[in-house]
Amino acid sequence: MNLNNNLNNSQTSWKSSLVAVSHPRVIAMLFLGISAGIPLLLIFSSLSLWLREAGVSRSAVTYFSWAALGYSFKFVWAPLVNHLSIPGLTRVLGQRRGWLLLSQLLIMLAIILMALIDPATDQLTAMAMAAVLLGFSAATQDIVIDAFRIESADEKFQALMSSGYIAGYRIGMLVAGAGALYLASLFGSTSEQYSYAAWQSTYLLMAAAMLVGVITTLCISEPDIESRGGSMPDTSHSLRFFVLFITAVLGFIACYVASSEITQVAKAYLAEILLNQILASTLVEIVRLGLAAYAAFLIANLLIKIGVVEKSQIHKAYIEPIRDFFDRYGLALAWALLALIGLYRVSDIVLGVISNVFYQDLGFSKTTIAGVVKTFGLGMTIMGGFLGGILSLRYGIIRTLFVGAVLSALTNLLFIALAKAGQDINLLYWVIAADNLSAGIASAAFVAFLSSLTNISFTAMQYAIFSSIMTLFPKILGGYSGSIVEGIGYEAFFLITAVIGLPVLLLILWINRRMTSKSTG
Repeated sequence: MNLNNNLNNSQTSWKSSLVAVSHPRVIAMLFLGISAGIPLLLIFSSLSLWLREAGVSRSAVTYFSWAALGYSFKFVWAPLVNHLSIPGLTRVLGQRRGWLLLSQLLIMLAIILMALIDPATDQLTAMAMAAVLLGFSAATQDIVIDAFRIESADEKFQALMSSGYIAGYRIGMLVAGAGALYLASLFGSTSEQYSYAAWQSTYLLMAAAMLVGVITTLCISEPDIESRGGSMPDTSHSLRFFVLFITAVLGFIACYVASSEITQVAKAYLAEILLNQILASTLVEIVRLGLAAYAAFLIANLLIKIGVVEKSQIHKAYIEPIRDFFDRYGLALAWALLALIGLYRVSDIVLGVISNVFYQDLGFSKTTIAGVVKTFGLGMTIMGGFLGGILSLRYGIIRTLFVGAVLSALTNLLFIALAKAGQDINLLYWVIAADNLSAGIASAAFVAFLSSLTNISFTAMQYAIFSSIMTLFPKILGGYSGSIVEGIGYEAFFLITAVIGLPVLLLILWINRRMTSKSTG
């Protein structure tokens, strides 16, 4: 039963909206969301705790977060997902399902490899390589799931699809976060008494949990984008495209590794000038990454010039999706849309970075934080996500997007009341309920909005760019949240997080007016 036809044939009433929540496509997105949510915390919080219990230094632990850089730069290889057919899998499963299954199997392999490495025995390089494989594979899975979701249903129903995905993603994060920590503790590893066997068993179980995604991939059907006016990706030059990509990646790695010694000298020299080791190291590493990326670009350009890959293919893979976006919306509206994408979640994300520290500073125990903020909060986020999907289907994405932005700003003000009240468990429940409910509504509408901006012929590339822009500025600003709190205090900080959400409202109103006039003009 097709989701589009099922709802298009009747008025989008409350009843039909509620029925659509239980549609098989929405349920499938729930399970794919679980599959997407599991890998992230196995690189971040869960892995960090494992490494610390194994006696790894804090500075070394933080380096492992770089393994997740693939999430921020996945648009670089998103065209590969479109233009590279996988021998055997693509023919049997199709382009999307074939890539989905491959990425999920690679995720399982990476998690198993991590489970087979004991960081207490100084095998950090091997652990880092396995973590990088996990980050790359998980980001690839995200690319495919986003493309699959957009291609499986019309724009009107994207909010419901994203609601299922968001709910599953949160469940997956809970499994890999709180679930992994609980299992490791149950199997006998603590901060006082480290047990490699406990963590090994935990990560092997996390690999097994990925079977949820594998089974879902085998059960769902390939989206029919041609029936919706899209076109199938050209895979005729897939092997050459793959050679180009792999060669460029190897060039990036070679340049990055070769610059190791000179980087240490540069860090020491710059630290003496700036009188700040952390700032010096950050600046040098940024330059190092930039040079490695430039080396990859030069190698790719050389291969194009000697005819390994036709220039037209690179143009079609990278330039056409970007040009298509600006051609469809025009220069002014396109830049406004990109600004909205980069700013919409800034209020929530910046506050979220410091939230756990805030709860601890108020005197709430880790058990209370886990129970109220994580578990109860998860339920409210899932509820908000499905409510956002239903509201978007009933009243439209733009209206729900605006409501979500208003609620996100207003609920941040509730944290001021909590800061004044102190350790008030009842108020904490109310604040978490309101904050997570509004975040769920906003997220569902926003993901649906991003999906509506894509051209179905360029879903993988365009959505990968949007999702990268979505978190870039908020993550950069969120990194300074601790310093801001130390300077002005929590109450003023929460007020600022609410105020920075106001420009988003003006952007939504302006964009809605321009898009309405564009569609009627």
